[in-house]
Amino acid sequence: MATEIKVPTLGESVSEATVARWLKPVGASFNADEPLVELETDKVTLEVNAPVAGTLAEIVAPEGANVGVAALLGIITEGAVATAAAAAPAPAKAAAPAAAPAPAPAAKAGVEPLPAARKMIEEKGLDASQIAGTGKDGRVTKGDVIDTLEKPQAPKAAAPAAAPAAAPAPKVVWAPGTQGERPRAAQEERVRMTRLRQRIAERLKEAQNTAAMLTTFNEVDMSAAMALRNEYKDYFEKRHKVRLGFMSFFVRAAIQALKEIPAVNAEIDGTDLVYKNYYDIGVAVGTPQGLVVPIVRDADKMSFAQIEGKIGELGKKGRDGKLSMDELTGGTFTISNGGVYGSLMSTPIINPPQSAILGMHKTMDRAVVINGKVEVRPMMYLALSYDHRIIDGKEAVTFLVRIKECIEDPRRLLLDV
Repeated sequence: MATEIKVPTLGESVSEATVARWLKPVGASFNADEPLVELETDKVTLEVNAPVAGTLAEIVAPEGANVGVAALLGIITEGAVATAAAAAPAPAKAAAPAAAPAPAPAAKAGVEPLPAARKMIEEKGLDASQIAGTGKDGRVTKGDVIDTLEKPQAPKAAAPAAAPAAAPAPKVVWAPGTQGERPRAAQEERVRMTRLRQRIAERLKEAQNTAAMLTTFNEVDMSAAMALRNEYKDYFEKRHKVRLGFMSFFVRAAIQALKEIPAVNAEIDGTDLVYKNYYDIGVAVGTPQGLVVPIVRDADKMSFAQIEGKIGELGKKGRDGKLSMDELTGGTFTISNGGVYGSLMSTPIINPPQSAILGMHKTMDRAVVINGKVEVRPMMYLALSYDHRIIDGKEAVTFLVRIKECIEDPRRLLLDV
């Protein structure tokens, strides 16, 4: 009995996905609910699980294919593991005799080369089974393909067999230290943009094209916040089972400033201004797939511990590619912390349709004047990028000053002043 694997509902406003990779090869058996294939949309990466136990009999949509909702991805044969397994290796048997005379290590059977390596293999007309894979789980890397192409033995051995009477001109193989330049093709890697990366590019360009974007800066003395954190971090972690970071301070400070300057929490819809009387704060997270901005819903109703816990949960899901569509949509204001990567100063780009984004940066000891005396304090630059169509310069500066005041005197966050 055959069962179809189809593209599930992808979420609101998402109608198409790209097949990122198959987790099972044709002929592999699996249990029900075991992940079979990864799909990538312009917002999230999701796994499609096996609806029933069985064997993957056919892959209809290969890696890189664009598929719509309910499109056919593959076919499962239930209770026919032996039949499907026997049929699947048929194409591979043709390669087996060629591999027999050469006992040199080759790629593991059923292990696909990495995308960049696979593209180069196809372009050069190579046999992937004859290339030794040095990547994880024996996968062939782009470097493995380059090494194979640069080996002079392979072309020399193949020439007599193909045309023993011919006397072709010797092929020049580039090697370090030799005359001439290395072929440019060997130094380039062309990889198709993921849907997420394409969407990020579109949204960033959209923000630059549509918003009248400006950035205002300030600096904040982190002494008080750091002292408070150092005093209570151990007790905080024991009681709440979550670490106390600085992001919760900035989320609470931003909410307090948003309440005072509501334009920063608003957006433009045609000729209307939409003021949001709720505070869904986006926290930018760097992932292997690109930057994503999961949302902390109703952050104004959450404690420091709840904010820290939610940010930790969303960050882990983001790095694992497990964020849902709902967790990525509907934010009213965004905070980005470039300081975790060592950024001292930057101008963050607005996350449309939001009207502003706060950029945090690296905390560094700097000499500052305090009450007429030069002291060394841990200082952080803050940047607020905002849409000047809806937020005036005075409002932007006031907003950033309120953040500064709350961080430099955290008691304000408790007293709401």
